[in-house]
Amino acid sequence: MNLGTLLEFAVERFPNKDAVVQQEERISYARLNNQIDKLAASLQRIGIKQQDRVMVLLKNRVENVILYWSLQKLGAIYTPLNFRLSAKEVEYCFNDAEATAIVYEDASQEAVLKARFNERPVYIGLNGVEGADIYFSELIDRSPNTYERPAIQDEDIALMLYTSGTTGKPKGVPRSHKNEYASALAHIIQNQYSEGESTLGTMPLYHTMGMRSLLSITFLNGKLVILPDFDAKEALELLSKEAVSCLYLVPTLYHDILKHPQFAEYDLSALKKIGYAGASMTTSLTEKCIEKLKPEVFVNHYGSTEVYTFTINSNVFKKPCCAGKPGFHQNIRLVRADPDATATCEEIVGKDEIGEIIVNLESGEAFKGYWNRPDANQKAIRDGWYFTGDLGVMDEDGDLYVVGRVDDMIISGGENIHPLEVEDVLAEHDKVLEVAIVGEEDDRWGQIVSAFVVPGCHTLSIQELDEFCKNHPQLSNYKRPRKYVFVKEIPKSPVGKIMRRKLRDGEFEPFGTEKVV
Repeated sequence: MNLGTLLEFAVERFPNKDAVVQQEERISYARLNNQIDKLAASLQRIGIKQQDRVMVLLKNRVENVILYWSLQKLGAIYTPLNFRLSAKEVEYCFNDAEATAIVYEDASQEAVLKARFNERPVYIGLNGVEGADIYFSELIDRSPNTYERPAIQDEDIALMLYTSGTTGKPKGVPRSHKNEYASALAHIIQNQYSEGESTLGTMPLYHTMGMRSLLSITFLNGKLVILPDFDAKEALELLSKEAVSCLYLVPTLYHDILKHPQFAEYDLSALKKIGYAGASMTTSLTEKCIEKLKPEVFVNHYGSTEVYTFTINSNVFKKPCCAGKPGFHQNIRLVRADPDATATCEEIVGKDEIGEIIVNLESGEAFKGYWNRPDANQKAIRDGWYFTGDLGVMDEDGDLYVVGRVDDMIISGGENIHPLEVEDVLAEHDKVLEVAIVGEEDDRWGQIVSAFVVPGCHTLSIQELDEFCKNHPQLSNYKRPRKYVFVKEIPKSPVGKIMRRKLRDGEFEPFGTEKVV
């Protein structure tokens, strides 16, 4: 079963339902499919063939959705990149993928045109950008309307996502039609979606969360309400106006929505199901989501680009911060944590011990290996298991808690300290907007716990935070921060993951001066 066929099934079921909404434009399933077929015919005419990689640097927008589905019908590989990448990053990924064409808009024009590619691509532009060989609108308007539909197999690659590359060169993650179908099915089941759901299409389509929203909502004949540039007020307006029923976002976006001063003015009564992924959510933000959004379903999804689902916590109400149990297609293990990647899948840790989380690759959601990266495969894939690099511990119910990264673990005076447990405590403080914990080198202790804090007001003091940590029942004294740095913002990846390396390397804007306790 290939993805283009599944789209056509949805079109036949409810041709007149709204499929995509962007600003004042509303596109039905029938009209969307018509545009998709026109673009597919034109792309084939200009030379796009089955399994060609087409690199896409677009924001979430109607044209991006049409392009994705057109490539699925042609059996080509949709290869999206973050439109904010530099020319050098675009150049690296394009050359690595050996792409045939590149699609870009105003936001990505400079990077695309400054990049130097090994082979000249077909430049496809939107809205009059410079340097285009042909424009998206021309491909639609001048379409030959008919094209030859290739035979597409389950294991053919449908999509290649590039990982964020926060610790090195980005890695291409090829994902098959089977992978994407299985992941969409799991997303529907695990988030308890039903026919006709609507969601906010603001998680980028160059990220697995954005792809999951697109596919699951399409297969259910739902409505994708596109918000290309996230803004909390615009999000609230769309949630209310379009009666959005479900959300799948990173915690940062929930934080911004709930903190907006006009939050109470909007009717969000249609919003019944919320889920998050991509980064940890603090207990305090979890409680605010429950209090202000009053969801009937609240899911924490823990997974990755490589293997969509690791675990699901469908009971966030009772177990905030818990990653839950293995997903619909999955099982996991905790094994000896080793930054040198010598541990095996048989070195399972004991109960209540912290270990590296590894994931079974027999899942239909799981990739087969990185694109042109045997070195990365050797490190991450061993004996049919994917070694995530994440640290976890199981509770008495067999539920997983993710406590950090193998590389982020702080060893202070011989004791293991995990950033998340300290962050969770400091995030409870009323005057703390955000916090990130990193380990910094220290002659005496080996490493000390350093807290990078975004203060919520000018009256917050180091002494106040230190006393808060000293008196907190859930934080042992040896785990409390020995250094505090007030910063204007916590550096994050485009999908909200804390970039601790930047804090360690001093790549932040201070808010006042740092203090050692």
